[in-house]
Amino acid sequence: MTPFKAPVEDILFSLHQIAGAGSLPDWDSALSAEIISHFAGFAEGVLAPLNAPGDRQGCALENGRVRMPDGVGAAYAQLAGDGWQGLTAPEEFGGQGMDHLTAAAVSEIFSGANHAMQMVTGLVPGAVSTLLAHGSQMQQAAYIPRLASGEWLSTMCLTEAEAGSDLSRIRTRAVPDGDGWRIDGQKIFISGGDQDLSQGILHLVLARTGTPEDGVRGLSLFLCPSETEAGRNHISVTRIEEKLGLHASPTCQMAFENARAELIGQPGQGLAAMFTMMNHARLDVALQGVAHAARAHDIASAYAAERWQGRKPDGSPAALADHPDVRRMLDEQRDLAVVSRAMCHLALVEIERGQRPALVEFLTPLCKIHATEAGIRAADLGIQILGGYGYLEEYGMSQIWRDARITAIYEGANGIHALSLATRGLRLNGGAAIAEFAALAQELAPGDDLLRQMAGAWQDRARQLAGASDVRADAHGFAIQTAALLAQAIRSRLRAL
Repeated sequence: MTPFKAPVEDILFSLHQIAGAGSLPDWDSALSAEIISHFAGFAEGVLAPLNAPGDRQGCALENGRVRMPDGVGAAYAQLAGDGWQGLTAPEEFGGQGMDHLTAAAVSEIFSGANHAMQMVTGLVPGAVSTLLAHGSQMQQAAYIPRLASGEWLSTMCLTEAEAGSDLSRIRTRAVPDGDGWRIDGQKIFISGGDQDLSQGILHLVLARTGTPEDGVRGLSLFLCPSETEAGRNHISVTRIEEKLGLHASPTCQMAFENARAELIGQPGQGLAAMFTMMNHARLDVALQGVAHAARAHDIASAYAAERWQGRKPDGSPAALADHPDVRRMLDEQRDLAVVSRAMCHLALVEIERGQRPALVEFLTPLCKIHATEAGIRAADLGIQILGGYGYLEEYGMSQIWRDARITAIYEGANGIHALSLATRGLRLNGGAAIAEFAALAQELAPGDDLLRQMAGAWQDRARQLAGASDVRADAHGFAIQTAALLAQAIRSRLRAL
């Protein structure tokens, strides 16, 4: 198997040359590069070697508790001890206070080295953001230091058996109990619902405080700690799901039985509060897609360069990479990784600038759609390039495909994001994203006439959909057209560099 090599140079090139991160007034590019390179060494030496063994061993449910694969506990202790869990947490709570561009680079490298472990640890920044945006000072002081130090990890508990994408069907209920609340219900598909890495877990639980007829307006968000002053909270794991991939990440069915909890934010505003965490998670999932695309290309290109297959026209031996069809697939893999990474970085730079919020809301689902499908496509191409060996576990390509496949499903299925793009994305703030997105594309390559024509056609389509009463049949095609416009802009900029 090709050893994992973190794509540090590609990440820094994308941040600077495509996304223009260097123009941000408060971004310390030298410090960021140093941090990214330092984590790359940790990922290559500690995290990546556990990826394939963890996939083979998987997690186990023993006496109601989850046991992680061998070696993961020691790796997590080093991760937490070195301060990586608190990278973006404010310094006053024991974190490093770093920017989200640096954190995104770290997250991509982490996912490329060991997606399953990143899944278990990666919800902490979103939980911290949710506490900062919606939590009381007492809640922030109680939980953020634990999360930043790695003493605690966090989960996001939304899904139920009859309430997947339709959260209005949630039945888990919360009732007042003195100064706090009690939660009863079942949650499924909870990543890291239990593990033996951290001392505690902070579950963010969406539960009903109103009547079923209230729909999503009757949902509130709660902090439900695994440990309380009285001991272990009344939360149990009833099952670990047997999945296609991510075997070293425990996906749990959870039972909350009169579990103690604290309301975060306002009653009935749970979905708005949860979206703080979900929006962070969606860009994180997009970066998982980027990581898989880059890793698939890395393995495939190394294999194709070393595998001899036939002869060149001059009679000399030919490597697999010398064949035009293989080169075509390798080039497509590379393009998928580069373009999807650039899309994510453009969105992250817009977040840091804070000047075009409607554009950020528009770019987030676009990144999730394009980057996750890029990861799956690149892995599929990798299997084809390696041929029979790609279908075996030996080279790791099949694990990349298995692990990448979920990214188009969780944190909102891609079809739902396409619909969001064509509805809320186009109508937010009076349709501000339409002009802003077209402007962003042309800012990347101002002299590209084809791009200008594409941007004009895209704006016409966007305005038409923004005024339509039903866009469901057009949402997928519009998402493809939108991604194609931004991809064209990114490729044009690359050619000009």
